[in-house]
Amino acid sequence: MRQRYRRYLRPLTRSPRGPIIHLSPPEILLSGFLGLGMLGACLLKLPGIHQQGLSWLSALFTATSAITVTGLSVTPLSDFTLAGQTVVLVLIQLGGLGFMTIAALSLVMLGQRLPMHQTSLLREALNRSSSREIGRLLKIITAFALTLELAGASLLALDWVPEYGWQEGLWLSLFHSVSAFNNAGFTLWPDSLMRDAANPLTSGVIGILFMTGGIGFAVIGELRERRRQHGWRVLLQPSRFSVQTRLVIEATVALNLLSLVVILALEWRNPGTLGAMASHGERLLAAAFMAITPRTAGFSVIDSTEMTQASTLWTMALMFIGGGSGSTASGIKLTTFVVLLLTTRAFLRSEPSPTLHGRRIGDDTVFKSIAVALAAMLLIFSMLFGLTITDPDHTFLSLAFETVSAFGTVGLSHGLTPELSPGGQLLIIATMLLGRTGPLALGYLLATRSRPGISYARTELSIG
Repeated sequence: MRQRYRRYLRPLTRSPRGPIIHLSPPEILLSGFLGLGMLGACLLKLPGIHQQGLSWLSALFTATSAITVTGLSVTPLSDFTLAGQTVVLVLIQLGGLGFMTIAALSLVMLGQRLPMHQTSLLREALNRSSSREIGRLLKIITAFALTLELAGASLLALDWVPEYGWQEGLWLSLFHSVSAFNNAGFTLWPDSLMRDAANPLTSGVIGILFMTGGIGFAVIGELRERRRQHGWRVLLQPSRFSVQTRLVIEATVALNLLSLVVILALEWRNPGTLGAMASHGERLLAAAFMAITPRTAGFSVIDSTEMTQASTLWTMALMFIGGGSGSTASGIKLTTFVVLLLTTRAFLRSEPSPTLHGRRIGDDTVFKSIAVALAAMLLIFSMLFGLTITDPDHTFLSLAFETVSAFGTVGLSHGLTPELSPGGQLLIIATMLLGRTGPLALGYLLATRSRPGISYARTELSIG
């Protein structure tokens, strides 16, 4: 069976004169997302997909938001038919796991060798230095994702099936489980998860799903391997894990706790958000949810338009940072943020290099982090500048919030997206695409750049 598929597959991937299409890995990544986005838009334009029918721009916006697992939308998903919601769900799954991951897994399952360019990009995406690890890790990632999504759907069904009935309850459970693990933030209700703000089962399950998806597949793979080798007690032995895994876990816990304190302090008495809730327990639950959702998922249990300006700025900072490397989340990534902090600390202490857990962080990693962060800031500035031209009637803070949310593919919104002009919506589409593909493509280019054959005399410049 495998030989038969291999015979049919070979002509599609090879030719006597070499590869049929010559594209660099970043070009493959961007063109793949563009292609899936346009295919999704065509599917969403079919009859019977939307109750009133979609314009081409709305269809493209929705498809792009789904394939980049952002969650911003110009039309509520409740207005889509079951077929339309299914199309969105498939796009979310493809975008979350990554079409490169799914394509590579298909080749691995058919016994094909991965092309060198695809292996290089997957090594960067999955944070693996060895090509031999990739095939096995791809299988682990896919099996883990599907298992966790089904488990999450089963738990959500315990609450939603009694309320909505078997058919609707199971569909709601499956859709939101997949959306949560892939950090998409899409819901089938116009008010996100505000109706379940006081429900610990819903908040807990969805929170665990999007936190797990936002940690990163490489970290998940290492946790699984170490547990299999040493048992559950290994979780209490941080020294057995790589520096990368320890960094992601420690930074995730620290940021989540700090964010919880900030949200509680800024929103506790706000009558438009936490202050409107009946009990202290409900406020604490909602604050915990809103503390962790901005870096990854974009689900919301409070009205983000009612948050204080300080909370809005804090949320934007979290959306900019994002989740772990190789995860379903975007942003500049947690590792990049920590490396920048450690580099600043090393400079202030007059240390030659930043260090972490007794290891020196390489210059290439430092340069890559600086380049990714600066490129992200330039992208956000450029898109925000464009939005102030296309949509001058909206407040600057709302435009900035929408732009950062699109870059981080988070999906939190001030309700501005449906009101944007066609030009503004196109800018948000571009921001979502570049926010999803840009950091990874830039990381690949920096990791594979050629070494100059000559060196230049050193010079010093005045800074500050």
